[in-house]
Amino acid sequence: MKSFFTYCPNCQSTHFIFENNFRFHCQDCDFTYYHNIAAAVAIVFTFEDKVLFTVRNVDPDRGKLDLPGGFIDPNETAEEASCREIKEELGLNLFPKDLKYITTSPNNYLYKNVPYRTMDIFYECNLESDSISVVAKDEIQELVWIKRSEIDLNKIGFVSIRKVIGNYYLYD
Repeated sequence: MKSFFTYCPNCQSTHFIFENNFRFHCQDCDFTYYHNIAAAVAIVFTFEDKVLFTVRNVDPDRGKLDLPGGFIDPNETAEEASCREIKEELGLNLFPKDLKYITTSPNNYLYKNVPYRTMDIFYECNLESDSISVVAKDEIQELVWIKRSEIDLNKIGFVSIRKVIGNYYLYD
């Protein structure tokens, strides 16, 4: 894999190795940078026999199905991030007690040619209505409720979401 670094961020040397998109090491100044995973949350909203998907309005995976959620900010718990992201994207006021932990799943997130590895943390939230609207129209094209029996995993953008939806929300 080609490095997204051109120069060492410490000494500007071009003599470095970037092992497995994880460990950057400069051979001139001995600078080491670990490109660790980023933490993100995704919320699976359910109503009756349906799952709520967003349609991405931005890259990566623009036009593909996604779940509401996003990256966890510094000093924020996964539950706090979930509630904040849902307020920002859908205008809903959730509380940590509304969220049921499902699982975690690793993911790859290519943003502006920088490959980030993420650990996605999944929660479920059952709703009493399927009447929801988009607040973050810059991020979300539309919302789509899909019956569990009609979910097409090939239309979902991210590997982690395909895996979790396939393992937990499709009928056998």
